[in-house]
Amino acid sequence: MSETTTPRSAPSDPLLTTSAPLIRPQRPARPMEEPNSIGQATAHHGGAVPLSAQRRFPGLPSQIAYVRRFVARRLADSPELTTATLLASELATNAITHSASGRATGKFEVCVLQAPGWARVEVRDLGSTTEEPEPQHRDPYDTAEHGRGLDLVEALSSSWGTEPRKDGRGRQVWFEIVWDGDDR
Repeated sequence: MSETTTPRSAPSDPLLTTSAPLIRPQRPARPMEEPNSIGQATAHHGGAVPLSAQRRFPGLPSQIAYVRRFVARRLADSPELTTATLLASELATNAITHSASGRATGKFEVCVLQAPGWARVEVRDLGSTTEEPEPQHRDPYDTAEHGRGLDLVEALSSSWGTEPRKDGRGRQVWFEIVWDGDDR
């Protein structure tokens, strides 16, 4: 799907606004790799077809702020805006830190799907750089400074998961947030 936008007022939070341009994809957005996410959203939300937007980012730590802005602009009217931007930031950071997306020419993609009362954010990376193909939870009593991202995703999202990308070029980690009274 191509990037879809809906006219919205600009966020009032000065941290979410910038005069710097967003990184533009180098080629047109491709169709969703996980078509069931759209079907599930349509079925769960009264037949409303979710809006979607996708963007590719260079695999650099400096791009995490652009990921937050991208997600914030897409979900500007959501009461879960803060949660969604935090979790997207965590997944994008993991893509850069723990996958080939963080290498010199690495890239990762972020896709935002939304329907009334529901949002799904997907981060697609270029695959593991270690022998651990699945994201790993750390011991909650570990005193390391890093390693709590997936715990946050699990605690704050309605659901989340991970699977190999359909094109075989890495992994997709996603979360969903429901705010229309559905159970978390």
